Amino acid sequence: MHIDNEIKLDFKDVLIRPKRSTLSSRSKVDLVRPFKFLHSKIEYSGVPIIAANMDTTGTFEMAHALGKHDLSVALHKYYAAEDYVEFFKKLKVKSNAFYSLGIGSSDLKKFEEVMEKAPGAIQYVCIDVANGYTETFVSFVSSFRKKFPDLVIMAGNVVTGDMTEELILAGADIVKVGIGPGSVCTTRKMTGVGYPQLSATIECADAAHGLGGLICADGGCTRPGDIAKAFGAGADFVMLGGMFAGHEESGGEVIQKDGKKLRAFYGMSSKSAMDKYAGGVARYRAAEGKTVYLEDRGSVEGTVQDILGGVRSACTYVGAKRLKELTKRTTFVRVTQQLNEIFGKS
Repeated sequence: MHIDNEIKLDFKDVLIRPKRSTLSSRSKVDLVRPFKFLHSKIEYSGVPIIAANMDTTGTFEMAHALGKHDLSVALHKYYAAEDYVEFFKKLKVKSNAFYSLGIGSSDLKKFEEVMEKAPGAIQYVCIDVANGYTETFVSFVSSFRKKFPDLVIMAGNVVTGDMTEELILAGADIVKVGIGPGSVCTTRKMTGVGYPQLSATIECADAAHGLGGLICADGGCTRPGDIAKAFGAGADFVMLGGMFAGHEESGGEVIQKDGKKLRAFYGMSSKSAMDKYAGGVARYRAAEGKTVYLEDRGSVEGTVQDILGGVRSACTYVGAKRLKELTKRTTFVRVTQQLNEIFGKS
């Protein structure tokens, strides 16, 4: 047993300190980032924000909506193979959508079927498991890289520098960072395992960048300011679930309650998801996600504008003309309170 006494921080624990700026308007901030990936050598250019690969956010409809703004979607893995083929054949900007898969044989078989029927249509892949610390997962990433050397691979989830380095060395271009911070994730409650997301982002970014790799901060962002903090902490990409949930493009069950239209949103390790896709919760495990119903938020367009506007404004406060400069311009200050909520939460 060991206790790490160093303080670890979450987004709620800090604010970004403002600095002198020569920017006269947030409209002058460039949020598009160029990357050349370590292993695949593919060149990316876009706004590095990704909708999570949950079936209530990672939809074809969300990909079309976010693609208009150069954002991306990690598609959920439960579409039929023929639906993926049709979608990816029509996808003009390849970075707008990641194909998601787990490490089971059925997932790999379906991916290979899609690749065979739509050769060259997929460039970006998300290999996604809840626990990225197993030898089986690292071996899968390594073998997948050898089989598909030209694909961009995002793999996770982990929260420490050592495993970030191991996944990059195994072939991942992007390591997905986050265990337990999601709004409908109950891993920390059920297992006691996790890591504060701001510190995880800082530490994993440092490890990845030292090898020429990248990270995606996955989970924990509840407002645009959190996204700015994630980028300030060194994240190259930021993945969002709850912030993109509840929209017309999000999918999910729709119900009426007290005269309001509500949309279902749940974690992919929740009982709802396992009942839907796995025939229920296996006897050897417990559900690690919950189901909530969100009031319908209409089109995702307004949310996208809020997100992009908030991040641009953060850049102006610290004098970052481009998103890539935000990390170098960021100084975090620890706080005990972020918001004045005397008139209610917003």
